Amino acid sequence: MTTTTLSPASSQPAALQALPADKRVFSLPLEYGPLAPTTARHAARPVLESWGLGEEHVYDVLLVISELVTNAIVHALPPVVLHLQAVADSGGRVKVHVSDGGPQPATAAASWAAERPGDEHGRGGNIVNTLADSVGTDCDTDGLIDHWATIGAT
Repeated sequence: MTTTTLSPASSQPAALQALPADKRVFSLPLEYGPLAPTTARHAARPVLESWGLGEEHVYDVLLVISELVTNAIVHALPPVVLHLQAVADSGGRVKVHVSDGGPQPATAAASWAAERPGDEHGRGGNIVNTLADSVGTDCDTDGLIDHWATIGAT
């Protein structure tokens, strides 16, 4: 039996649910702010390692997580939620999803990242595209935007 771990940003205990044996899922609501990428990486590392990913693949997935979460914090509205899904098939894929509340209005104040020098930001999309096998964006019925990337883990 495989479990789904839902880890709220608050101190509530994780909820466990049964899943098919070939899937593993992890979800983490993130606080909306500059510490969200760090929080996401620190929470995801032990999950990815428990799923049997090697160090190189863990590093790649963590980098994709960091870039997608940073983009959500810089360019979108809350809430921001990290979702990971591993499929134990021949490709050993990990799918990283970061859901957000949609684009910030043009009248929104400049974000902390936008105030940094130009050589310190702007490459996240290229990093994700280089590391991922596929990328995309979906909208759900609640108006949340889901940015995702699938990374081969074998």
